[in-house]
Amino acid sequence: MATSASTPKTRDGQHVALVHDRLRAAILRGDLPAGQTTSQVTLARDLEVGRTPLREALRMLQREGLVVSEPNRRVRIAELSSSDAEELYVMRIALEAVAVRITVPTLGSSDFAELEGLMAQMDHYNRAGDWRGFRLPHRAFHDRFVHAAGERVTTTIGQLFDHAERYRLAFGAPTPEVWEQRKADHRMILDAAASGDADLTAQRLVAHYAQTAALIFAGLDPAHDLARLRTTILTVAPGAEDALTLAPA
Repeated sequence: MATSASTPKTRDGQHVALVHDRLRAAILRGDLPAGQTTSQVTLARDLEVGRTPLREALRMLQREGLVVSEPNRRVRIAELSSSDAEELYVMRIALEAVAVRITVPTLGSSDFAELEGLMAQMDHYNRAGDWRGFRLPHRAFHDRFVHAAGERVTTTIGQLFDHAERYRLAFGAPTPEVWEQRKADHRMILDAAASGDADLTAQRLVAHYAQTAALIFAGLDPAHDLARLRTTILTVAPGAEDALTLAPA
C-alpha cells in the first residue's frame, strides 16, 4: 500500500486512532484487498508507524470484523462472503427502517435544504467519476434520515454502512444506468420524507437497499437464497421485497 514520503512516523503508544483510521479506510476502499494476508512488519513499514500502535489498531479492526489474526504475527483482511453480505443487509434494513420512521417527523426545512444540497453534490461527483468524493455526501444523505434514532443506533448503522461499502465497491459498479436508478431512488426517498410520510419513506429506503443487495449478489453469488433478507423486508417494509428482483443489470 503506497504512502507519501512526507508522512510523519508515528511513535509507539501514540496515535492509535490515526493508525486505525488509515488502515480501516484502506480496507474499506479495497486498497488492502479482501482475503489478502500480510505481516505486521510489512504494514508497519508501509504505513511508517510503530509496532505498538499498529498492534492496537489491528485489535480494534479485529473486533470490527475487518481483519483476522493469523499465526506468526500475520494478518488477513476479512474475506467477502454471501452469508456476511446478507447479514449486513438484514441488519441495515431492520435498523434503518425503524430509525427513518423515528427521524422523518423531526426533519425541518433546513434538513431538506441540506438534503437537496447533498443530492446535487452526489450528482456532481458522479458526473466527474470521483467515487471517493461521492462517498461523503452519499454517507451524509443516508445519515440524515436516521440521526434522531440515538447515538448507539446511529453508530451501529454507520459501521454497517462502512462494511457494506466493501461489497458495493467490489460488486455494485456505479455504471451510468445504476447511478440513474440510485439517483431516482434518492429522489423518491427525499420526496416521501418531505411529504411527512414516514412509512412511505421507510419503504422506499428499504427498496433502495434491496436493489443494491440484488446487484451485489448478482456478482457475488447469484445462486444464494436471500430467504433471511426477504423475511426481514416483509417484516419491516412489506412490498419492498419486490426490489430484490428488480435491480438494473
